[in-house]
Amino acid sequence: MYRFCALLVLLLGLSACEDINDLSATPSPIGEFALGHNIVVAPNLVKGPASREASKEEWIAAMEKAIDDRFARYDGDQLYHFGLSLEGYVLAQPGLPVVLSPKSVLILKLTVWDDAAGKKLNSEPEQITVLESLDGDTIVGSGLTKTADEQMATLAENGAKLIQRWITRQHRSEQWFKRRPETAKAQAEEAAAATEVAVTEAEETAVPTAETEAATEVVDEAVETATEAAEAVVE
Repeated sequence: MYRFCALLVLLLGLSACEDINDLSATPSPIGEFALGHNIVVAPNLVKGPASREASKEEWIAAMEKAIDDRFARYDGDQLYHFGLSLEGYVLAQPGLPVVLSPKSVLILKLTVWDDAAGKKLNSEPEQITVLESLDGDTIVGSGLTKTADEQMATLAENGAKLIQRWITRQHRSEQWFKRRPETAKAQAEEAAAATEVAVTEAEETAVPTAETEAATEVVDEAVETATEAAEAVVE
């Protein structure tokens, strides 16, 4: 508790400049990443000094929604799971503008699991400190301009963005989400099976076409014969 409070004292005057308004855009792939389970818990959640009250259930719901909104957009061919533990928070209360109005903070720990391998990608949870965005509403203190629910939603969205950035860095440096050989093999087998089905369907479709062409030839021959007979009669 002492360490948590000391950290919050250092952070209360700071603001993060996270661009979280990018959910409508198609995200750049992070290797073969696709989100499987989104598990958020808060067994030891600590409320920091001078904070509004918020329940564990409210925090979990806000974080789950922010994670789903951001990571459901990824459609890689391999599944990975998130395990998040919410550790502590401050939801700023109304105070004196600029000088004493505190900023909201969320501290969480993240573990990423590889579904196919059934193991953690990071042996130790990654601790992430989330600050509220700097905007017209928060520059004088979000306690003056936002409800507790709005503060939680902003912190959760910023947290999801920071997670996105961190796993992207991990993939670039450690190749966390690279294509596995078994994934490539499975896709090749699926492509081969699809090709076989397409060829079979094409062959089946070609049969009535051949019959139609033969019937057309018979009709043409009959027309030609009838024409010759008519010309002979005329002569």
